[in-house]
Amino acid sequence: MAETRFAVIGINHAHIYGQVDCLLGAGAKLVGFHAPEDDLAKQFGERYPQAPRLTDRRRLLEDESIAMIVSAAVPCDRGPLGIEVMLHGKDYMTDKPGMTSLEQLTEVRRVQAQTRRIYSVCYSEHFETRSTVKAGELVAAGAIGKVVNTNGLGPHKLKNLPRPRWFYERHKTGGILADIASHQCEQFLFFADALDGEVVAASVANRGNPQEAELQDFGEILMRAGEVTGYARVDWFTPDGLPVWGDGRLVILGTEGTLELRKYVDIDGRPGGDHLFLIDRQGVRRVDCADVELPYGRQLLADIRERTETAMPQARCFKAMELALTAQAMAEARG
Repeated sequence: MAETRFAVIGINHAHIYGQVDCLLGAGAKLVGFHAPEDDLAKQFGERYPQAPRLTDRRRLLEDESIAMIVSAAVPCDRGPLGIEVMLHGKDYMTDKPGMTSLEQLTEVRRVQAQTRRIYSVCYSEHFETRSTVKAGELVAAGAIGKVVNTNGLGPHKLKNLPRPRWFYERHKTGGILADIASHQCEQFLFFADALDGEVVAASVANRGNPQEAELQDFGEILMRAGEVTGYARVDWFTPDGLPVWGDGRLVILGTEGTLELRKYVDIDGRPGGDHLFLIDRQGVRRVDCADVELPYGRQLLADIRERTETAMPQARCFKAMELALTAQAMAEARG
């Protein structure tokens, strides 16, 4: 089997390390990176000394031996870069949000349909958490009957790491729903087993950071896909006393049971993350997720080789961003 070679362009968010590691762990080879910021490049180069830093990104885009470009650039730059990558005949994996406006999404969809390249958004709250993967297996096996509703919470700490200036600029981030809530939109579609859906209601606000006028520190969405409904709440209000960056949770209600995921911390004191609970007619069970495989990297590499969609249907990738961007626009139109 031929080795899949990939390169990185844009390392402005620390999610790039998870993206790169998932591909390396699946057997791909990192062959180079481009980043104009010397401080970020120094850290990245120390972690991945096998990858030379190139000053001209065109060398990576035009290298026919490179199959995929991976990016965690400033959010507003991710969509345009993805278009450039696809027009160079390469597949693309980007951090969320995959784009920051509905106009960008329209153009990305057009070029993806034209080139038939893979445009994958790494929704890490799904693809990099074992409890979410295991919950998907349980739902598919009928453990809770038919899914009725999902309730996804994405709280974050605002000051758990230094924030660059672009983080506080609305046009560069896309807003809180486009950014953070794209995770919850993708999981809603996944657990609803749907490739289409609609936003019923949405709101955003700045409730606690008046010194940063463009920051949205609270957002919520109500969604529907067929008979399944979903609610998402995202915010920047996680207290400093929590030992992790956020108490991300997901509750999946079914006709015959409920799944609850406490992804990153159990505030009752149990160590580690990926706490998954199944409540059904037999009682309440804690489901061990320690040995659950994270298949996204392996599946994405197979998709690159075989031109399949096993890691994530392209339609769901785009629809999740469409829901998040639509909710963002709806919320801001309300004022």
